[in-house]
Amino acid sequence: MADSDSTSPAGLNPEEIRQAIVSGDPSRALPALVELRRLEAEQAVPLLLLGLEQEPFIVRSISCAGLGLKRNEAGWEALTAALRGDEDANVRAEAANALASYGVERAWPLLRQSFAADDQWLVRCSILSALAEQPGIDPRLLLELARMAISDADGSVRVGGAEILGRVVRDAAASPGLVESAEAARQALIGLQQDADHRVVAAALNGLQG
Repeated sequence: MADSDSTSPAGLNPEEIRQAIVSGDPSRALPALVELRRLEAEQAVPLLLLGLEQEPFIVRSISCAGLGLKRNEAGWEALTAALRGDEDANVRAEAANALASYGVERAWPLLRQSFAADDQWLVRCSILSALAEQPGIDPRLLLELARMAISDADGSVRVGGAEILGRVVRDAAASPGLVESAEAARQALIGLQQDADHRVVAAALNGLQG
């Protein structure tokens, strides 16, 4: 029987997984990448990095997701490069989501910069969602991000911004030191009731009622 450290539960050893990843066939590569969740980071990350070098965007996207689960410095550097330079918005969006898993303190400057520089709605929505899910994030950071989002031309991004404003109203109102942030978020939500996109209006109303 193969050693458990060198063989995944599905029966593929790291070399077989590597061959599947570089095969150029997503139907082989994706199951192999999923198996890497069961390996230790020191085994999984080099193979995930290899996945990021492959041509099919879906292979690169799943590799980014894996690097968000198997975290180390090599993964951080690779995700940063993908966020800044991958040609496919799906990959950049997945990289942003994975980077957020490294923690707000480290990821915030990079994700904020990317939000401002990358005008693809998918990337911006991924950043909004990833940061909104962070339980301990400073409401003032969320307010800054939401203000950028609600000025976006894309309605989906503005919806995400409105939803974050609603969270700021709820979270900041409970803290005496954040009353100004809560009021600023509330005023922004009031303004969004005039938005041309009915989805944004609905999100604004929900934020004010919450």
